[in-house]
Amino acid sequence: MAKEMLSNEISRVKFNPIIMNASGAKCTYEDELKKLAASDTGAVVLKSTTVEPRKGNPKPKYWDNEFGSINSNGLENLGYKKTAEMADMLAKEFRKPVIPSIAGLHYEDYLTMAEELGKTKAAALEINLSCPNIPGKPQVAYDSLQSKKVLEKVRELTNKPLFIKLPPYLELIHQDEILEILLEADVQALILINSVANTLSIDAEKEQATILPKKGLGGLGGKFIKPVALGQVWSFHNKMKEKGKEIPIIGVGGIYSGTDAFEFLLAGASAVQVGTAYYQEEGKIFRRLKEELMDLLEAKNYKNVKEVIGKLKTIEER
Repeated sequence: MAKEMLSNEISRVKFNPIIMNASGAKCTYEDELKKLAASDTGAVVLKSTTVEPRKGNPKPKYWDNEFGSINSNGLENLGYKKTAEMADMLAKEFRKPVIPSIAGLHYEDYLTMAEELGKTKAAALEINLSCPNIPGKPQVAYDSLQSKKVLEKVRELTNKPLFIKLPPYLELIHQDEILEILLEADVQALILINSVANTLSIDAEKEQATILPKKGLGGLGGKFIKPVALGQVWSFHNKMKEKGKEIPIIGVGGIYSGTDAFEFLLAGASAVQVGTAYYQEEGKIFRRLKEELMDLLEAKNYKNVKEVIGKLKTIEER
């Protein structure tokens, strides 16, 4: 029974545990991916790939402290052909879901990569509509018509489950707009949220920004963004519930403990991802989070994570 306590299934993809890495942190190269796959992660999510290999933005492009991180990686990756090879290798060698992530620089890129990566042994495809760190390239997710176009065409090209990675939508009307598109599209999960774009950290002693690209601006992650991420998960969960429809949500943003993961479940997440904390603590974090979450569930007399999903109470309901 304990073995299944942290298990959940999204579109026939079983995650056990429901805790996995977020695309971006130490999941680009083969040695990194094998270390990740050998850990207690519930899945292996690969770095978002582009059609051609990219070196990414110049260094320093990452900064962190105990509260989180700012990065401007710039989609450093090996290209989709190498990503496809690694996805097949990981799926063959390790008995857990493998999820390549796709980030097109152009509309046609999404189609090329979705078609080819859809032929691999991947359990699902992550469609990253929300990379904030490419100079001169807007986030596709903030363009409703382009998002609709990409999702409709990608679905025609592959029958793999599609997990859509989104940025935060801070206006309710924008949440409504993208949700209408997502509910019409044949997608199997939402990943909420990617890093918060265009934030700045400053080294006061040196009187300069802590990272180089984009004049110091980068994507914010870690504990800094947890309230934003929880709010997005809760909002989308409730909006779908009101419509009588459901797309499972994978929550990400500031998960450092079993309690953090539990809070995302309460807000409506069916699984969670770990980004900054994985970068800082590496693979050992998954075992720690598993143990902490299991202890918390047992203390609260829950039999499994599925009993927790969306059970958050507002003050009026107490």
